[in-house]
Amino acid sequence: MPGSALLQALGDRVRSLREARGDTLAELAEAAALSRRFLVEIESGRANPSLRKLAALAGALGRPLAELCDLPLGPPPQRYALIGLRGAGKSTLGRLFAAHLEVPFGELDDHIEALRGLTRGEIFALEGAASYRRSEADALEDWLAHHGTGVLAVPGGIVESLPTYQRLLATCRTIWLQAAPEEHWQRVAAQGDTRPMRADPAAMERLRQLLEERSAAYAKAMVHVDTSGRSPGDCLETILDTIFHGA
Repeated sequence: MPGSALLQALGDRVRSLREARGDTLAELAEAAALSRRFLVEIESGRANPSLRKLAALAGALGRPLAELCDLPLGPPPQRYALIGLRGAGKSTLGRLFAAHLEVPFGELDDHIEALRGLTRGEIFALEGAASYRRSEADALEDWLAHHGTGVLAVPGGIVESLPTYQRLLATCRTIWLQAAPEEHWQRVAAQGDTRPMRADPAAMERLRQLLEERSAAYAKAMVHVDTSGRSPGDCLETILDTIFHGA
């Protein structure tokens, strides 16, 4: 990657982490003992900060220095991430896709639970959504560190955390599995989970609203595949044709 592009990638990373924390330029500059003007130069990709200043920025952002400096240096590795709401087909298609590529398949939720020793529900109940999002970010970093290749199914809510989602987009070839709200509903019920429907007449409307709210973020994925009314094999063919043949 050319130096200018590398500095721009660094600037984008710093900006996204700062905005996710809710810090202003002045607040982050003060916490990192940098001038506001220099921080503006970093975020715009025009400054080449020293390692010491990068370490100060990482500390002020509350993130490891390695995460701040882990920038793309060339073509992306052969890592694929499937995104979308629950019931889109991420687990089923992910396993088929990974088997075809002969690479490992994983689910980020499983990775979170293995690292934390708690279920997803327990993390939410005991520690709250913010703690779960931090665990999600840490689990993604751990998966990336151990997988130069692989297929990963990620929770639909990963788009709620901008830095984590941007990290996913930068390190994996992302595939958005879309489906009609009714199909999401039916697939979740077919898995034996009737909780979304139980005594809640507004559940379907909330599902539609959630899909609408997240669609713009999901649309940032490299590949879009509508799985409604289609077999897993047919959807897999579309993914393979799109990625490897530009169909």
